[in-house]
Amino acid sequence: MPLRRRKARLKARAEDAAVRGFTAVDGRLPVAELARQLLRKAFPDHWSFLLGEVALYSFVVLILTGIYLTLFFDPSMVETVYTGPYEPLVGQRMTQAYTTTLTISFAVRGGLLIRQIHHWAALVFLAAIAVHMLRILFTGAFRKPREGNWIVGVSLFLLALLEGFAGYSLPDDLLSGTGLRTAATIVGSIPLVGTNLEMAIFGGQFPGMVIIPRLYIVHVLLVPGLLVALIAAHLFLIVYLKHTHWAAQGKTNKNAVGQPMFPQFTAKTTGFFLIVFGVLTLMGGLAQINPVWNYGPYRGDQVSGDAQPDWYVGFLEGAMRLMPPWETNIAGHTIMWNVFIPAVALPGVVFTILFLYPFFEKWVTGDRSEHHLCDRPRNRPARTGLGVAAVVFYAVLLAAGGNDVLAFSFRVSVNTMTWILRISLVLAPLLAFAVTKRLCLALQVRDRRLLTEGEESGQVTQSPYGELGESHRDLDPAARYRLLMREVPKPLELPEEGPLPRRRRLRAALSSWYYGDRVDLPATDEQRSVIAERTAPPEPVGDRQE
Repeated sequence: MPLRRRKARLKARAEDAAVRGFTAVDGRLPVAELARQLLRKAFPDHWSFLLGEVALYSFVVLILTGIYLTLFFDPSMVETVYTGPYEPLVGQRMTQAYTTTLTISFAVRGGLLIRQIHHWAALVFLAAIAVHMLRILFTGAFRKPREGNWIVGVSLFLLALLEGFAGYSLPDDLLSGTGLRTAATIVGSIPLVGTNLEMAIFGGQFPGMVIIPRLYIVHVLLVPGLLVALIAAHLFLIVYLKHTHWAAQGKTNKNAVGQPMFPQFTAKTTGFFLIVFGVLTLMGGLAQINPVWNYGPYRGDQVSGDAQPDWYVGFLEGAMRLMPPWETNIAGHTIMWNVFIPAVALPGVVFTILFLYPFFEKWVTGDRSEHHLCDRPRNRPARTGLGVAAVVFYAVLLAAGGNDVLAFSFRVSVNTMTWILRISLVLAPLLAFAVTKRLCLALQVRDRRLLTEGEESGQVTQSPYGELGESHRDLDPAARYRLLMREVPKPLELPEEGPLPRRRRLRAALSSWYYGDRVDLPATDEQRSVIAERTAPPEPVGDRQE
């Protein structure tokens, strides 16, 4: 009894302290109001929205494993003689960065496991961001009011590329050193300022003595801080603007339907985080990655065979391998177009297109209303075709990053493989666009047939004359609703008379190319009225339904 009374008193004191602490904080900050809004937040329940959570939880794993690795890593480029436990490299001269990487791998308890989890988490983090962005592109989730969140997402991807490259370069092994040598060449290829910029970054002629410490600061302090800030902004915009959702009964362009944060979403997302952490741990323990001890320390006169960077920067390697050897000599200065165009100009153009695409599509359609319903990719064949073409373009460049390996595997010369990939870089995206667009239109025809004829029942009958046929049954209301509820803008029309500015004619031509090919679905006047009502722009922000 005395023990029970003591526990009851301790519990009462703890509850009283919690209430008084919460009251004190709430009197100075809007904690109760924010908690109430957050608990009322509706979260989507479709599997495709988990891609963003994979990226977020991979980043959490990166932070946790990175903190552990930071305790043992020394980014110094001062050379020492290796005397550690890995006997094949004993007596070799190497930098402290490479020495401590070997120490983490062979002498620190759990060091190799944490290193490999960290590396796998980085790859999954970037892959999840890329696939998440493709989901947003194909479903139109970048449209108003989410253009700003799209820009935040592209910025996250760009910073993640820099973060990955910086971390990849820290061990100072032969493979990562070769990547740094390539990076120095890319910086030096910038006309007018390239040489001075390279000297400033590397602290002198390559490799200098400061690049690894500088990359270390970038990797553990500067870029992670920016990533945390952008992720926080991204999550804030998601909560404020609400999520998009797929058309279904009760889901319109004017509401945000989903599961409440507590307890449903909290329980699901906690379990999903543990799954992501567990899978990354299994990959780190069972799948070897980046065995730096096999490469040896960096030497300027050596290059490891079969050397390709991680996939997220592999397209730069491939672009440089496919680029013809173009150079221009002006007043004793050489402009290396064979490096500048594929490694500086091409990424600049790609990310500029990514940043501006939401505004380009808005200009083409003339649509300035808000959108909260996801597009089915088949209903936007031009946009879907462009997305698939971009993926194929990237895949060809990635394959070109290993053109020597492909040439060896297929027993052709490197020159022949290079020309095959050059031709593929031009033709494959065009073919992918054409095939994807026709597939999208074919799927629209299928949707129209389902609406008019119904779905196949699987029952085959035979007429008195011997003719075989399959009966059909009407679609259920949910499937019919999903097919009919779509927003497909019509091409802009030009007036028949009067001179028109060139800009307006270009806009109309692009609009016709984007939305000219479409398959109209059969719908009654009543159904069209319902579709127009439920796809209409929502009320002002203060009047939105949760």
